[in-house]
Amino acid sequence: MNGKICLVTGATHGIGLATARALAASGATVLVHGRDLARARTVAEDIGHDTGNPQVRFVQADFAQLAQVRRLAQELQAQLPRLDVLINNAGVMAAVHTRSADGYDLSFAVNHLAPFLLTGLLLDKLKGSAPSRVIVVASNAHRRATLDFGDLMNARVSGSLAAYERSKLANVLFARSLARRLAGSGVTVNALHPGLVRSHLFSNSPRLLRVLLSSVGRPFMLSPQQGARASVYLAAAPELEGESGGYYHGCRRVAPSLAAQSEACAERLWQESARLTGLAA
Repeated sequence: MNGKICLVTGATHGIGLATARALAASGATVLVHGRDLARARTVAEDIGHDTGNPQVRFVQADFAQLAQVRRLAQELQAQLPRLDVLINNAGVMAAVHTRSADGYDLSFAVNHLAPFLLTGLLLDKLKGSAPSRVIVVASNAHRRATLDFGDLMNARVSGSLAAYERSKLANVLFARSLARRLAGSGVTVNALHPGLVRSHLFSNSPRLLRVLLSSVGRPFMLSPQQGARASVYLAAAPELEGESGGYYHGCRRVAPSLAAQSEACAERLWQESARLTGLAA
């Protein structure tokens, strides 16, 4: 990865931190994104020190505010000579009916709308850096979801897990639709399931779920380093050059749910996402 520039969103905890560390260790220039500026700075400094890589930087934006996503994209467009890998890793399992600064369901806003907007605004940079890669960290939780276009903000959803599952389905549909749009551009797009990982993601989940995961589920959960393997593989593996539109469980390409394979659903989600973010469809 020497000479490659990689942006990892949500890189101050869990899978994102482990991904950024592994890419830095492989020689890449790594941009560590975080919501909290001080935390992002500290993580970037620690990774640089631990890996001996001086090319680790930090960037900040709160993905619950689309204005901050736009500001980050503008800064990166102006400052970066190229962008070889964009890993859309940032995610949240928000309390049910929590809203973003823009009034959108928080899980949908952070997990889907923010990466949709960020990726769209950075497409020129990615195309100019081709061959380049976009990676979307989704989840097998998408297999339990269907999208209700009459309730994208989850007003009628009864729990945070259901809202999270819908946002992960949106991730897979987004990756599929973007891969189709970028065919022949030199930019590949793939989504992945990292596994059930001990991470910061569950800190705001319902108490019962936290108890179950910390007791019954903990022996079966992966470490953040294990969970990061798929992201690093999709970012760096030479054999994946030109491979696009896939969904990976770990380092193996698998079929997503039938709902995630719907071209009509993917296109409608794209149009709705463009409308909600103000990005040209």
